[in-house]
Amino acid sequence: MKKIVNIAVPTSALVAVVFSVAAFNNTNAATSPEQVPSPVVSSAPAGQPVDLTYAAEKSLPSVVYIKNTQNSKIQTVEYSDPFEDFFSDPFGGFFGRGQGNGGRRQRQVQTPKRQAAGSGVIISADGFIVTNNHVVDGADELTVTLNDNKEYSARIIGADATTDLALIKIDAKQLPAIIIANSDDVKVGEWVLAVGNPLGLNNTVTAGIVSAKARSMNTGGITSMIQTDAAINQGNSGGALVNTRGELIGINAMLASPNGSNIGYGFAIPTSIMNKVVDDLKKFGTVQRAMIGIKGSDVNAYVDNEKEKGKEVDLGTMEGIYIAEVVEDGAAAEAGLKEGDVITHIDGQKIKSFGELQNVIAQKRPGDKININYLRNKKQQKATLTLRNEQGNTKVVKNADIDVLGGQFRAITDQQKEQLNIGYGLEVLKVNGGKLKDAGVPKGFIIQRINEQSVKSIDDLQKIVKEASTSKEPVLYIQGIYPTGKKGYFAVPLSEE
Repeated sequence: MKKIVNIAVPTSALVAVVFSVAAFNNTNAATSPEQVPSPVVSSAPAGQPVDLTYAAEKSLPSVVYIKNTQNSKIQTVEYSDPFEDFFSDPFGGFFGRGQGNGGRRQRQVQTPKRQAAGSGVIISADGFIVTNNHVVDGADELTVTLNDNKEYSARIIGADATTDLALIKIDAKQLPAIIIANSDDVKVGEWVLAVGNPLGLNNTVTAGIVSAKARSMNTGGITSMIQTDAAINQGNSGGALVNTRGELIGINAMLASPNGSNIGYGFAIPTSIMNKVVDDLKKFGTVQRAMIGIKGSDVNAYVDNEKEKGKEVDLGTMEGIYIAEVVEDGAAAEAGLKEGDVITHIDGQKIKSFGELQNVIAQKRPGDKININYLRNKKQQKATLTLRNEQGNTKVVKNADIDVLGGQFRAITDQQKEQLNIGYGLEVLKVNGGKLKDAGVPKGFIIQRINEQSVKSIDDLQKIVKEASTSKEPVLYIQGIYPTGKKGYFAVPLSEE
């Protein structure tokens, strides 16, 4: 069972999916012109060696090295000391002499400075660069090194964990932007190059073919990947997968390996999805994710599963998407689709698997209409669906900032920790208006948990607010404590309605 678009279909592979970013250690998009010079390979006779020098020369200048630096920080951590708690108060606070907190203590530790490396692709001459979300995640500093060794500081324009894509920007002009091809036109067996900075080796190209398209990976995110046997290793993350004309067809993202090194299976995010994500990040700051509103599986997987139960199933086809559940109030429900229906085409395009469905839906936004062909009791049916967002409507989803709360905050002092016998929290210093005032959260209240996540810093608060604002239920469920020691609970809606 699976929800369309957001979650990858589980696979039976016995290898681990590994992000190809180098491990941490302590210490306006160009498009294909109408005429592109043809490389030598295009006219090579069948069976002859393939010359990929043209593709390498065209793409190498557009691929950059990205260094992610996370500075040293002071963090409060909890540790357990049951003996200390017992000897200081063997009755666990029974007579009011202690809090009986099970030996939980807090102490401050300093984390080391950490660095990781990955790759990126220049998509516009004025400094926009696409990379993976996991390459830039958590960065305090981002340094971009071009192919000619010039260095720039970069800022994050937007990032999306689900598609594992990020858009960053450097202040530079006349950069060698790559030409972007349509990944839908890529064919299995086509020669490709993976370009990046693997294992600390800058400006590296590896060759292979497209092994599969619309490949589903068990990553909890995007399920429509280009699979290639071009070697992809740690540090290749965010680099370019290019065709024989040196045009971008995908962003290298991960490899499948039991040991973290390449064994012949690499995966890239197709440009058909990348283009839409980049456009959304520029326009809205977050990805506008469309939902079809069904759960189900590939038809062949469903039929095989039923056979294992001793049941014979005839759906009239062995290709398509079997609908096991229609989400209430979703796009499919509104259009009249039902459990047991089989989706075969979207907008005239044949759909054989979830990966292909993902590729189509990932290019849409809430409010877009799609035409679906489906089978019901082996009879052809048609429907038009209006896609919705995760919140069940067609509005633009905005990535909220803590400013919407209308408050001022600070981490609690050591004195407050001692007085209230708590280890962390954010004190509400002032309520100016906004969502906190609407929900009745008062000045002086100490926020400790929101949506079951600990809140120890303003960065924690910011992250939780952003996650909640784009979720299916845009509400902050706040738990905390008043200055008197009394516990308090608030629900703070983030939506405008």
